[in-house]
Amino acid sequence: MIKIYPSKEFSIDEFNSIIINKKPFELDDESLESVNESYNFLVEFSKDKVIYGINTGFGPMAQYVIDNEDQIQLQYNLIRSHAAGVGEKIPDLYVKAIMFVRMRSIIQGYSGIHPSCVKLLLEMINKDVYPYIPEHGGVGASGDLVQLSHLSLIMIGEGQVTFKGQIRETEEVFKELGISPIQVVLREGLSLINGTSVMTGIGLINIIKAQQLLNWAVAASAMINEIVESFDDYFSKELNGVKRHNGQSKVAKSLRDILADSKLINRRENHFYNGTNNYKNNGRNHITQRKVQEYYSLRCVPQVLGPVLDTIKYAEEVLVNEMNSVSDNPIVDVATKNVYHGGNFHGDYVSIEMDKIKLAVTKLSMLSERHLAFLCNSKLNEKLPPFVNLGTLGLNLGMQGVQFTATSTVAENQTLSNSMYVHSIPTNNDNQDIVSMGTNAAMMTKRVIDNAYQVLAIEFMALLQAVDYLEYSDKLSSTTGKIYKELRKLVPKFVSDTPKYKEIELLSKFLFENNIDLKIN
Repeated sequence: MIKIYPSKEFSIDEFNSIIINKKPFELDDESLESVNESYNFLVEFSKDKVIYGINTGFGPMAQYVIDNEDQIQLQYNLIRSHAAGVGEKIPDLYVKAIMFVRMRSIIQGYSGIHPSCVKLLLEMINKDVYPYIPEHGGVGASGDLVQLSHLSLIMIGEGQVTFKGQIRETEEVFKELGISPIQVVLREGLSLINGTSVMTGIGLINIIKAQQLLNWAVAASAMINEIVESFDDYFSKELNGVKRHNGQSKVAKSLRDILADSKLINRRENHFYNGTNNYKNNGRNHITQRKVQEYYSLRCVPQVLGPVLDTIKYAEEVLVNEMNSVSDNPIVDVATKNVYHGGNFHGDYVSIEMDKIKLAVTKLSMLSERHLAFLCNSKLNEKLPPFVNLGTLGLNLGMQGVQFTATSTVAENQTLSNSMYVHSIPTNNDNQDIVSMGTNAAMMTKRVIDNAYQVLAIEFMALLQAVDYLEYSDKLSSTTGKIYKELRKLVPKFVSDTPKYKEIELLSKFLFENNIDLKIN
């Protein structure tokens, strides 16, 4: 059982354990005490004072003072009016992350919110009740107002939820499970919707899945280097060590570890440094019997994937900081007996990191597509049939069709990688005159990552076919050999032409749901 404390930093590994691996967790008593203390302080402090969102309107209407008898209705009006999202439903896994991050912010005791909100969020997570939250709506400053309003709508007993895979009315599910909605008593509406929890929750899963994707990409890169019987100096410590970047050195080391027992990797000394004649004569020139250096996509893997690793690791640091932050406004500070107005709901930190992850993952998918192109082009690889076709050339088509899908998907990633961070559009009567678009950035990054898994699935399909054509399965390293055997269980060797869309989906799902731990950190 993982215990959550308001004062203890929460790690991405703990987040992964709870959200993705479904480990049970509970809140320490300190959590509810800090929430209750903050709430009780704000109840007393707010008397006879003008405090934003308690007795004022919202946004550009903050100058309008709300009568005492209307203040509770104000909170309900805020939630209902802003539950205005559109588009596809955010998947339950990501909604669970959103709920957890919102709860993590509240339990630190700076929101002045009633403890019933925390208890309800915890109960919903534990009972797998997930609010229906559409993808589109938030601009990422004043936080994720629209998407979090859909979460809050469920917490007041309205809207729809996903329960046991079905979309149902909240009231019906709550009644079935004996769950009671919250009763607004002070500023619950504003506090629940005012923060970066949607972009942060989605962003944290993006980081976990991007790291996992990188692991698979390194493994695929190792396997293709085995197929072409590459030289080991491409990923040597000596070569990569003189380039002072952590990511490059770590990717190179991972390749060395994976390929340490491979029977296919060559040493340059045995071919070019031994003083023997390795040339053939075409009448005019002496030509080496094999390439002195492979194409960039094969020999520059550490240099290409190293920046991807460094980008992921820095983004992880930023997103973990955001998860452990309070993104509400105003901030209720019991220690100083004061309430501070500002803009902690602004999502720029998340937005720019999501843009960077998009770029890095798109480059990873481009590398994967170049590997695929190399495998499919017999004139480039000079050892495989066109399109890794194990059937009759001309009659059968091999990987020709799936290559189109990979190319198309990478092209989409390249377009999606345009920045959201700099696409601020003023809104809210220019009150929100510069915004982060962090929620859009996180959702687009999710799509880029999903796309990249599909491209990598296609690359692996080609790699498996190449290994079988060359009869290299017993020469692979222990790591790549294990991967070969696991993936071959899902996608058998094919000679005849058959529809491949189900196999691509199966491989992509397997890669997304399973991690290969290469110790790249």
